[in-house]
Amino acid sequence: MTQDTRQEALDVEVTTHGRLPGADEYARAKIAALPRLAHRPVLSARVTLTRHGDPAVARPVVAQANLDVTGRVIRAHAEAGTAREAIDLLDARLRRQLAHIGKHWETWHKTRNKPRGRENEVKPEIVAHKSFSAHRCTVDEAERELGLLDYDFHLFTESGSGQDAVLYRAEPAGFRLALLAPPGELAAHELPVTTSDQPAPLLTAVEATERLDLLGLPFLFYLDADRGRGAVVYHRTDGDHGLITPADET
Repeated sequence: MTQDTRQEALDVEVTTHGRLPGADEYARAKIAALPRLAHRPVLSARVTLTRHGDPAVARPVVAQANLDVTGRVIRAHAEAGTAREAIDLLDARLRRQLAHIGKHWETWHKTRNKPRGRENEVKPEIVAHKSFSAHRCTVDEAERELGLLDYDFHLFTESGSGQDAVLYRAEPAGFRLALLAPPGELAAHELPVTTSDQPAPLLTAVEATERLDLLGLPFLFYLDADRGRGAVVYHRTDGDHGLITPADET
């Protein structure tokens, strides 16, 4: 990719909680270097550093970051024994995400710019795999699993309602939950989350990918007409579509 991504110096907003001497300057310097890796200008960057007071916590320092890349929010989360280690992990994860997004952007544009003749038409394949979530879990458990993934969403079966659901990050700095058929009686949870009141659309996998492309969404949660279960389609970095189905699907 040869696009010029030079921009003015990025003012990184860093918030610390707990005793973290020098961590704010280190985080600011690391994150401020990221815009040169982005496929589009980085409009803002926020970093939160937190040190747990409990000495029993193995990795007491938590580092979180939000980057606004021309309207698309990139998030990362890292935990480590020291502030420097957590910030380095955070930086590495943000770099990986920016590289993935840049590759997807380049592939998408190459595909869009190909001649529309049938002989030149390129149709993305659907690559499927199971959800990372094992069987049923609560919203809190889903949020913890989401923090371990590079995705902006997590498909799981909500234990209270028994419905397939997707938890995803929503601005400003919150979480949103979509169920197959809201409302549903959710299991007890502490995570502040808003719930969509729209039922998931009934689609085939092919119809879901077509709607995903038409609406320009990063992912789409839907009721799979063939499986009768919730599923998510999303854009892969190689230009294909990814399909995630429930882990306990038979």
